Amino acid sequence: MKADTRTRLAPRIAAVAGHLQDIVAEGASLPPLETLARRASLSPFHFHRVWRAATGETLGRTLTRLRLSRALQLLAAGETVTRVALAVGYASPQALARAFRQTLGVTPAGLRGSAAQATSLLDRLQPPSPQALEPLTVELVEIAPFEVVALRARGAFDDLDDAFGRLFGWAESAGVVDGIEALIGVPLGDHRDLPPHALQFDAAVRLPVPPRVPRPLRRLTIGGGRHGRVRHVGAYSGLEDMTDRLLAQWWPASGERLRDAPIHYHFLDDPERVAEADLRADILLPLGC
Repeated sequence: MKADTRTRLAPRIAAVAGHLQDIVAEGASLPPLETLARRASLSPFHFHRVWRAATGETLGRTLTRLRLSRALQLLAAGETVTRVALAVGYASPQALARAFRQTLGVTPAGLRGSAAQATSLLDRLQPPSPQALEPLTVELVEIAPFEVVALRARGAFDDLDDAFGRLFGWAESAGVVDGIEALIGVPLGDHRDLPPHALQFDAAVRLPVPPRVPRPLRRLTIGGGRHGRVRHVGAYSGLEDMTDRLLAQWWPASGERLRDAPIHYHFLDDPERVAEADLRADILLPLGC
């Protein structure tokens, strides 16, 4: 995937969207991730991130939007709630009603035979509009693999300070705190989409020679190979938005191939000492050779 990446990405995303529409029309369940990634000629490793970056919504949100749009059309035509639910892939009318309440704040029963209401609600189910954004400054860098001491954090993104605090506490007790060279983060989910109990994040510190570590700490190898590096300035909670821009704005025009390795962050400032608007972090996107 080289020079024509930009022109090839949009139709591949469109092909998956068309496939999802077919699935909804057939009332079928969502196929495996590998099937969707193969249709887009993308690796399953990065498919969800690229989809969200390219479309502005999660794959689950896209599927819900398409199912409810089709359901509105069928309800407007007079179909029963039960038949509509099964026709668009929900297991029961209760599941369809729950989706309507959560997404549109209405119940499907009152929409049967009402074309005017269906049309009004369909307007609320349009895909996100693309935004005009300033160009990104991205560096291509070669990174040698390096070891870190990591702690798997589970919970709200805003609570990551606790994980780094535990790492610093261990480093101080082990007599290696002065040797910390960098603070590293490896996102294992998207805090914009996951509830806190499902969010995982590897908080890590880089040391010249990591010592033996007690559980739940562990040693990880990070980096290695070519990366696209972009600097984010501002609240660290905005890192995912900048990652979207990197994948949707810079990568398709770059001609680069994504490598099956995690994105990682290099935190450059301490939120306790630097104003939120001035915080800096580098996002490193793994690229193929």
